[in-house]
Order: sequence, then structure tokens, then C-alpha cells
Amino acid sequence: MSKLRVAVVGASGYAGAVATRLVATHDRLALAFATSDRLVGEGVAAQLGARVDPAVRFVANAAALEHGDACDAVLLATAADVSVRLAPAFAERGKQVVDLSGGFRLAAADYPRWYGFEHAAPAWLERAHYGLPELFGAPPPGALVANPGCYPTAALLALAPLVRAGLVEPTGLVVDAKSGVTGAGRKGGEEYSFVEIDGDLRPYKLLAHQHTPEIARALSAPERPARLTFTAHLLPIARGLLSTCYARPRPGATPERVRACLADAYARTPFVRAVAPEQVMLKRVVGTNLALVGATADADVVVAVAAIDNLLKGAAGQAVQNLNRMNGWDETTGLNGLQRVTP
Repeated sequence: MSKLRVAVVGASGYAGAVATRLVATHDRLALAFATSDRLVGEGVAAQLGARVDPAVRFVANAAALEHGDACDAVLLATAADVSVRLAPAFAERGKQVVDLSGGFRLAAADYPRWYGFEHAAPAWLERAHYGLPELFGAPPPGALVANPGCYPTAALLALAPLVRAGLVEPTGLVVDAKSGVTGAGRKGGEEYSFVEIDGDLRPYKLLAHQHTPEIARALSAPERPARLTFTAHLLPIARGLLSTCYARPRPGATPERVRACLADAYARTPFVRAVAPEQVMLKRVVGTNLALVGATADADVVVAVAAIDNLLKGAAGQAVQNLNRMNGWDETTGLNGLQRVTP
């Protein structure tokens, strides 16, 4: 059986490294090449512990397009402004593209405020498919897949079924989310050092986080735009993300009904499991592509919670899940053998 040749651009970042390992162990994928400015010339297998030909070495990020003929698909684990340039170029060459950055998740007018640049490929925004499979289905043929951010993945899995069912108001939403340090990317600043992070918990990008409009956009419908307050926090752990969401109940939003809503929404999905909200915890999902969701309600508020591994269901695992669906394969292929990292 021939394998789909996949390139990973930005393979030495946390999400890119995990994506490379997933490609390397996938029965239907083969690693075509991987890029990293930091590791140019070094062996991929030696650096990442990936099961690939020892002769495969990292090439420079700037050389990604030069090597494009060697791949059938590409996973972009790059900064948003880099993806905006690379994704259309690969797609125009007939390559399948899954972009792990925020480069194709918003409307063009939103990029100056939330990402700090004018979008250079607005026509491709119309062709981008928001790749949260459980809520938005399989990518259509020829689509560029905008892989959701880790925070939006958790918040949307918890909230979207409730909003769509009319059980909560789409405005006045509050999302309080906490992620392990890998969610901030591979950075070397003092604020991410062990001494600064250990034993601490801090919010960041208050009222300015780029995932705010992404969550709102995915929850909105033409007749009911969503409005929310989103706050991200940094946990003193390596990986894992938990989102606690608060919403105003609409008529019928009983504890039993909101629980049943999530259970019904995900009854046929392999990676999202609806459980009692008290059972939503990081140790049950870290190391896997699973998401746990739960909800309850009283007369004043609906509380919905979700937990994911920010590098798997929140990034690389979801990217492979999208690649599986783009090719008509079982979406669990290459992901169903992942094991959580705690007993």
C-alpha cells in the first residue's frame, strides 16, 4: 500500500514535533521532510525519537517550498504570518494543507487587531475549512484546513452543542481556560523558565487574546452572533488544557437537558466523550486525542467544562484527524493507540 507523503514545516516546535511523531507512526503516512532552522542538517529520528529513515534530516524553514514536490500533504506548525504565505503556495501546487496556526481562522478584517498584520491571502480565507471535525464535519475537496487553536477546541466542544440547541444565550458567555506551558509554544524567555512558572498560576493577554474572535466566530450564526469574554491562564504543568465556560440559561436548560445535549452531540464521535462535569480532568486526556466534556445548570447559570491535551486534540492530533478525513480514512487511524500519561 502506497503511503501519503507528508511534510511538517516547523517540526521542532512542540506541536510540530508531536505532529512529526504522529506522521512517522501512522500506517498510511510517510514523513517526506521536516523543517527547522534550529536543527538544519540534523537527523529527524535522532532529535525527535521518530520512527523514520535515519537519513531524513531537517531542512531550513525557508526551503520548505523548494522541497514541495517531495510531498503530497503538508502540516504547517508555523507562525500565522508564515502560514499565510506558505499555505496558498502549497495548495496551489495541489498539496493537501492543514494549517496549525491562526492564519486562516478569522475574517480578513480581524487580522490587524488580533494578529498584528494585514492578511495577504484573503481569497483563501473563503476557501478555508475550520477543522473541528465533531462540530464542522469533514473538509470539502480542495479545502485548506484551518486547524483550530487549543483553547477554542476545548471551549467550542463544551459550548457549541448548547448554543446550537438554544439552551443557552449566545451572548454574555464567559470562558475561563487554563493550559500547560507547551500551549505558549517553545520560548526561551525568563517568564517561561522553571523558577518563574513552578507553583504559579497567571492570566495572560487579558481582553486581547487572539482566540477570542475565533471562539465567537465558530459559535455565531447569522441570526445570533455570539459574544464572550475569554481569559487564558498558564498552568505550571507541561501539557493539558481545561476550559470552564459559563452561560446564561434559556428556557428548558435543566441539568438533565444540558447533560443529554452533550451526550447526544457526541454519541457517535470517537474522540469526544460526555461525562459528569466532575469527571472532566486533565489526567484522563493528557497523552491522547480525547476530549472530555460535561455540563450542568441551575436557574441562573449553565456551566460547561472540557479537558484536552493541548498538543494532541488541541493541535497535532486534530491535524492528523483532519488529514484522515480529507483522505476518506477512519479518523482514528494513527491516533487510537495513544495512551494517557497517568494511571
